[in-house]
Amino acid sequence: MSPFLAMNQADQPLVGVCRRSVPSRLQHGITTAGVLALAALITHGISARPLHAESNGRPNFVIIMADDMGYGDIGCFGNKRIKTPHLDRLAVKGVKLTDFHSSGAVCSPTRAGLLTGRYQQRAGIPTVIFADPKRPTHPHGMQDREQTFAELLTAAGYRTAIFGKWHLGYYKKYNPVRHGFGQFRGYISGNVDFFSHIDQAGRLDWWRDDQLADETGYTTHLITKHSVAFIEANGDKPFCLYVPYEPPHYPYQGPNDKPVRSVGKPRGPAETKQSRDEIQRAYKEMVEEMDTGIGQIMATLKKRGLDQNTLVIFFSDNGATQQGSNGPLRGRKGQVWEGGHRVPFIAHWPEQIKAGRVSNDLAISLDVMPTILAAANVDFPTDRKFDGVNLLPLLTEGKSLGRRQLFWGHGKSRAMRDGSWKLVMNAPGQKQPGLFDLADDLAEQADLAKQEPGLLKKMLAAIQAWELDTSTDASPQPITASNLD
Repeated sequence: MSPFLAMNQADQPLVGVCRRSVPSRLQHGITTAGVLALAALITHGISARPLHAESNGRPNFVIIMADDMGYGDIGCFGNKRIKTPHLDRLAVKGVKLTDFHSSGAVCSPTRAGLLTGRYQQRAGIPTVIFADPKRPTHPHGMQDREQTFAELLTAAGYRTAIFGKWHLGYYKKYNPVRHGFGQFRGYISGNVDFFSHIDQAGRLDWWRDDQLADETGYTTHLITKHSVAFIEANGDKPFCLYVPYEPPHYPYQGPNDKPVRSVGKPRGPAETKQSRDEIQRAYKEMVEEMDTGIGQIMATLKKRGLDQNTLVIFFSDNGATQQGSNGPLRGRKGQVWEGGHRVPFIAHWPEQIKAGRVSNDLAISLDVMPTILAAANVDFPTDRKFDGVNLLPLLTEGKSLGRRQLFWGHGKSRAMRDGSWKLVMNAPGQKQPGLFDLADDLAEQADLAKQEPGLLKKMLAAIQAWELDTSTDASPQPITASNLD
């Protein structure tokens, strides 16, 4: 049975019931002592205990993620053409991180890392999960052995919902309501027509929980509408609202445009032959419409008296394509240069975060889960490794995170940050690993590999250790979809 056919009502999930605990992860021996030591440093240098928030009541969480929005695509990060007054206001009244990164350079991997607080390689989702059944990753998705922040918060009494893009599996077992979210309205694919809600495989893709249930409307407006309604209906108890918007991912459609896809016809001339001017006009409108929606969400929080004790976090799932702006950064979406994964980040929580701060501490989307669990006073599971860290000391007290090591993998490309140093290897057109000091060379132009052979050797060994560690006992993915329906 196709996952796009209506599901059996008798097989509805028990929303809000926490899944059984995940078995302890298997231990595997490592033969190279040096690699083992490096892996231990990578994985055990992270505290597994939360820093409890000082708020008198448990905070709410609104996690907003743009899709393919670049480092330079909003006003408070330097864009003069696109108007984003609501995001700019959040930055002025909260804290802005200038060295924040998505854990992936494309969509699905970052979303897997965000939800689990672990490198997406551990979940077996290092690349895009495609809508086309002929693509090898089509049967892949979020496996039961993984544990999401929605599951942990639900078990702690939070109400949870996701409105927008999922992109972590096309089959029933992968649906968000099977992974801790109490409500889901949106699409499970990588993108849909903003009006007809047709995905790139030519199929309708708009859901209510795990049932196909289309509704009329522009996706940005629908995502905002459901988010506002959820806050209105659930403001009496602590909640976690995940809002993965579609803008500015293609198809490039402003709110006054027309559908470009229909059932069985995923992409036509209206989408594939847009001029550069048409795309730029639509791109601007898409980001601005998302900003308007964020303003409506914030207004609803204020109306309900929830804005002071709600932690709102905004960032993008990866860098911009060639249609957007990555500011001064080299590269774009799908690359491990900074432009592929350094993204805007804003956190707003008036009860805890002092307004107007800017930090250049190195942080990553893997940090979101540990941060919200800490703020909610929820203990981390002890049966698994976490790769993110709790950002509350940085966000609420301005305490530095110190020097960190972070890693990226996309296809054969790899990258690593060690403080301000950046190692890039196997990037398109690259013959040898490159080493860059971003403190003086944000655009990654001056390769210092020959001048720093010792540092280069250490960082190459660290990447080797990271690859071994994240692949050991990673969640296996099915080869076919035969047993998924």
